[in-house]
Amino acid sequence: MKFSIFQISRKGSREKNEDRMGYCYTRESGIFFLADGMGGHPQGEVAAQLALQTIAAMYQKEAQPKIVDIAAFLTSAVLTAHRQILQHAIQNGMLDTPRTTAVVALVQDGAVSWIHCGDSRLYLVRQGQLLVRTRDHSFLEQQRATAAGKKPAERINRNVLFTCLGSPTKPVFDIAGPVGLQQGDKLMLCSDGLWDRLSEADIVDCLAHKPVSEAVPQLVESALRTAGDRSDNVTCIALEWEMPDGFESTRGSISTDTLSDGFFASTFQADTLDAALEDLDDAAIERSIAEINEAIRRSALKKSA
Repeated sequence: MKFSIFQISRKGSREKNEDRMGYCYTRESGIFFLADGMGGHPQGEVAAQLALQTIAAMYQKEAQPKIVDIAAFLTSAVLTAHRQILQHAIQNGMLDTPRTTAVVALVQDGAVSWIHCGDSRLYLVRQGQLLVRTRDHSFLEQQRATAAGKKPAERINRNVLFTCLGSPTKPVFDIAGPVGLQQGDKLMLCSDGLWDRLSEADIVDCLAHKPVSEAVPQLVESALRTAGDRSDNVTCIALEWEMPDGFESTRGSISTDTLSDGFFASTFQADTLDAALEDLDDAAIERSIAEINEAIRRSALKKSA
């Protein structure tokens, strides 16, 4: 695999940054993730961090050097992250659970698959055109999908989501792909602090005409400038697939072709948390993975019966 990558996270005008992002890769596979801890609930940054750490731990275990069943892995990863957040709340005697959105993209065999829960988004841009944009799990987006051009019956706050990780109910999520990647494709994950302040046309135009090392900081700064003193956390991670000649000198470029099968690289947002995450229990993660994978297996057997 060959790709160029760039990522930025800014606090904006908020007291703290509850967004988290990162990526991991092996010789034949790469995973890219972003989580936006939800305000109005305690420890959103902990929920986001737990989600990413859990997914990264599962990826490191199963990408040997690539994921065998991508859809099953993404499902298991998101549900396990959800369980870890709930377990954290129980262990700490919390009356309300930490909550987070999540969007995860897995690149393998020249194609990308993804899963998302909430309103953190994935954009895929090809030859100046928007090929894919995830649909938010919000009541506003749901209304738009069912209105079929009709005037909305009432005004809905776009910030109100009907699902997330860490909620008392089982999260709703969408899986898509694989979509084959072409040279020059741009794949971007971002929190709502970015897309809510910029038009879709401006986002696509910037990604289409600039390398990600220029597009990402420009988009982030534009979102912050537009929001002013009401800015949310703004986080963005983007990659360009298979750079042309001169790839090795491109800023942020990565080539996995010479890596050994056992090599695993991981990069997380360099924010520090207190001791809240020191008790991340590997054994609990393993139990959750086993239980969820067994449930997925039983579900698949029922469908084939």
